[in-house]
Parts: sequence; structure tokens; C-alpha cells
Amino acid sequence: MEVMDFLGMNMEGIVDEFLKKIDDNWQPSDFLPDTASGNFNAQLKDLQEQCRELPYDYLAVLVGDIITEEALPTYQSWLTDVTGVDKMRPEGWSKWVRMWTAEENRHGDLLNKFIYLSGRINMRQMEISTQYLIADGFDIGTGRDPYKNFVYTSFQELATNISHRRTATIAKTHGCLQLSKICAVISADEARHARAYKSFVNRIFDVDASEMMLVFAEMMQKKIVMPAHFLRQAGQKIGETYSHFSDAAQRLGVYTSLDYTDILQSLIKEWKIADRFNLTDKAEKARDYLMKLPERYRKVASRDQKPTLAYQFSWIK
Repeated sequence: MEVMDFLGMNMEGIVDEFLKKIDDNWQPSDFLPDTASGNFNAQLKDLQEQCRELPYDYLAVLVGDIITEEALPTYQSWLTDVTGVDKMRPEGWSKWVRMWTAEENRHGDLLNKFIYLSGRINMRQMEISTQYLIADGFDIGTGRDPYKNFVYTSFQELATNISHRRTATIAKTHGCLQLSKICAVISADEARHARAYKSFVNRIFDVDASEMMLVFAEMMQKKIVMPAHFLRQAGQKIGETYSHFSDAAQRLGVYTSLDYTDILQSLIKEWKIADRFNLTDKAEKARDYLMKLPERYRKVASRDQKPTLAYQFSWIK
């Protein structure tokens, strides 16, 4: 509580540094055909033509990403329950959660509208999966601990940045320039949010290094669970679809085990783990464990083979 109060003392400055002014920020309608325009039908036809050549696995990954973004109510309710976040107060950490949520909300909103207009997706089946993911929640192993939650959000924002950046590149190679632009602007948001959460952890290291080191090591021992790990389709058990979604992402190279390792390596560098001294004995052991971990993961990742088993998703027409 002391550390969270200390970190949240200048919340106005944090919001100004890492989040954009609402009036100046992009909105979903900036990237979609204008329904009030006399040229709407031509714009819609062009959008659908651009989407015609998008491959099956790409559509599966894109829909999985959209469902993950649309499960935002789960993420907001989780963050408002973190120790040190008083959801009844309009200022402090609750303000950060609201402002961050407001920016994130545009992502699923934009992608959902775009994919609906594309005509390539069974929207009812996608919507069923979205409702299931929100209803099922998630279990990411952080509890109410803010240190654990900030490690998780730092990692996860970097992962979504990579995923959206790669989907932008692939869309461009298949001639879908509008979707490429959409994924790119969302990726940029995720990178900015990652910088915020990484800065929170850096500040915790400055005032409570041993505890922060122990938590970082504990989170990596458990491994970072993706927020869509309970993903399912109509008639399925909880989590049944996630491995197939993950396999499609691996096949496409959108997000791989090597990316997981690279994110860990970047966080070790960002948080100056090698240079953290004056730690407790347990925290020193945790630091040494973390320093060896990327190489271990890299060896495992080098032996991984791309999944080859195709899967029929109900989301795709």
C-alpha cells in the first residue's frame, strides 16, 4: 500500500505522459467507411475487395485478437481490484485504470466493425466466443498483488504490440492496406501502454528492489498466461479453442515462443536486473535465476516446430 500510494502521488503526470488527450486521439470512425457519405457503397466494396485474399489462419488469428480485445470488461474489473486501487475514488490509481480502459476500448470497437464489414466472418459465432470469454473470466496467477499485476501487464502489452504489428505486416502483403493501417495504430497504442507499466515496475525496483525481484522471478516461474487462455467456441468446454488459436499464430509467425523469450530478455534489460544489488539472499538467487532464464527458453524455442494440424474455426465463413 505504501509503495502504491507513493507511485500514484503524481497520477496527473503519469496520465499526461503515457495516455493521449481524448479530443486529439484517433477514433474508430477515422478508419472506417462513412455511412453518411454518398460514396459509402463504393468504400464498402473496396474494403471487401481488400479482405478477399486474407488467408484462413490470418482470419483465425485476427478474430482471436479481436475477442481478446473485446474482453476488456474482465481486464478493467481485475485491475480495479488490485491492492492500492480504490475504485471509489475518482483520482489516483482508479483514474489510471479508467483512462487506460478508455483507450483500450477503441481497439476492439474498431476491429469488430471492420471485420463485420469485411463479410468474411461468421459474426454470431465470434460474438458467442466473446461473450463466453467475458463470462468465463481468466486466471492469470496475480491475485490482488500490484507487483505481480504490473509484471503481467508489462509483458502482456508487449505481446499484444508484437501481435498487432505482425498482423499489420501480413495484411499489407495480402493487399489489405486499410486493415494494415488499423493494426499498426493499435500496435502503437500497446507499445505506449507497455512503456507505462514498465515504468511502474522500474519505480518499484527503486524503492522495494528485493520484493520486486522475488515477484518477477515468481511470475516467470509460473509463466505468463495469455488473457484469452479460456477461449472457446459454441458448444465447447472452457479453454478448448485457445490452443488452436495459438497454433495458428505460431504457423503465421504472429506470436511465437521465441517472441516470449525476446520479451523476457527486453524486460530484464529494461529493469536493469543484472545491476540490482543490495538485495536479500533470496532476491539475489531470484536475480541469478532470471539472468539465466532467456538462454534456457531460447534453447527450447529453437527446438519448437511450427504446428501443422489445421483446424476448422466456427468464426470463419
